[in-house]
Amino acid sequence: MDTNELLRKVRKIEIKTKGLSQNIFAGEYHSAFKGRGMTFSEVREYQYGDDVRDIDWNVTARYNRPYVKVYEEERELTVMLLVDVSGSKDFGAVGVAKREMMAEIGSTIAFSAIQNNDKVGVIFFSDKVEKFIPPKKGRKHILLVIRELLDFQPEGTGTDINMVLEYMTGALKKRCTTFLVSDFIDEHDYSKSLSIANHKHDVIAVQVYDKREAQLPDVGLMRVRDAERGTMKWVNTSSKRVRDTYSRWWYNQQQAVNGTLQRCNVDLASVATDEDYVTALMGLFQNRGVRN
Repeated sequence: MDTNELLRKVRKIEIKTKGLSQNIFAGEYHSAFKGRGMTFSEVREYQYGDDVRDIDWNVTARYNRPYVKVYEEERELTVMLLVDVSGSKDFGAVGVAKREMMAEIGSTIAFSAIQNNDKVGVIFFSDKVEKFIPPKKGRKHILLVIRELLDFQPEGTGTDINMVLEYMTGALKKRCTTFLVSDFIDEHDYSKSLSIANHKHDVIAVQVYDKREAQLPDVGLMRVRDAERGTMKWVNTSSKRVRDTYSRWWYNQQQAVNGTLQRCNVDLASVATDEDYVTALMGLFQNRGVRN
């Protein structure tokens, strides 16, 4: 897209997603994603019920009466968006294209993060790491992220979630909250790398899919193209056997994704391209807030 069109889209998404993050997600995001731990704040006199393990013995000895250390949550987080930019992202038969939905979801998460003074970074991936934007704060940085979400052009067309998880685990030394945004159409086994990544970091999966991907329409002989391999083939969609086979493949693929995420204790928000992603994200944030 040309520069003027890109700027208009960036501004449109900024207005929408910034409003959502300020008015809807602010409290849920804060409670759903905790800080890195507790940091020392001050000392005060011991009160009945205080944990004796928090007594500051040096101050206690100095004033000849017990004092305890007071801690507060270290709120600042690093939020990473791992965004799938493989060939299948451009598919869009029902609702918007997956690419557009992923851009809005990523932008909303990014604005929610900076509202809480968190850093935001992005890794775009296909069957390789396409681009790494280091975590930073500020509106200027977030607008850069949105622009890339909207207009980034990858070199690869395939999908390798295993590869990007290994890359992130090695590249980011400090614990971060990671949103893996993908359609999860991937033939690789990424369960081990996902388990390792979620042990070191806090990984959340956001699946974006098109309902037309779940079943073939009965429209006769149709020429289809594999967006990730580039191959073409003719498919007889009038055949019930062909449609049923495809539906079983989709069902089994979804079961495999859900099973992998559950075994690795990774939360999932699944959003169709013709649905309101706000509902899915709110549910995700609220469920995590209750558990925390």
